[in-house]
Amino acid sequence: MRPEYRIDESGIADAACWLPSPNWDERPVGTDIELLVIHSISLPPGCFGGSAVGELFTNCLDPEAHPYYRDIAGLRVSAHFFVRRDGAVIQFVSCAKRAWHAGSSLWRGRERCNDFSVGIELEGCDELPFEEAQYGAVAGLTRALRARYPIADVVGHSDIAPGRKTDPGPFFDWQRYRELSGLS
Repeated sequence: MRPEYRIDESGIADAACWLPSPNWDERPVGTDIELLVIHSISLPPGCFGGSAVGELFTNCLDPEAHPYYRDIAGLRVSAHFFVRRDGAVIQFVSCAKRAWHAGSSLWRGRERCNDFSVGIELEGCDELPFEEAQYGAVAGLTRALRARYPIADVVGHSDIAPGRKTDPGPFFDWQRYRELSGLS
């Protein structure tokens, strides 16, 4: 049975594990949260499980633990949420704050999507399907976020940073996600 999420007044999901990231700042004053961005990540690429994503988002990634980490260990990035393959959800940044997940981005003529979006990272890659538990968790988060904020659209990272990003990739089943989230 998957948990039902509720986002409290401070932007924290009550059923998520809280692991605070230092990689956030304040949203611009008066900015509504209007966009939900779906990402995917695996560290090292194509490998699942372990603590590397959390270590990256909390600036604790050991550059000597894997050759790939040498290039990314200095990045200062985060997301609001990370959904593991088994559907477990970790929250790194309050939704009330600006997580550093989208980078250079554009949505409906508006730049700096981090200003007005929430980012959800799914543990995955472009080469493999996502797990049913992940669809349940991200759908539950989506329903909770839409209940709390005036979210107008849900997009992939590739939609707001085309040519630069490919995630969540060709194996993300948008139709299944939209049905489970009540977006269809």
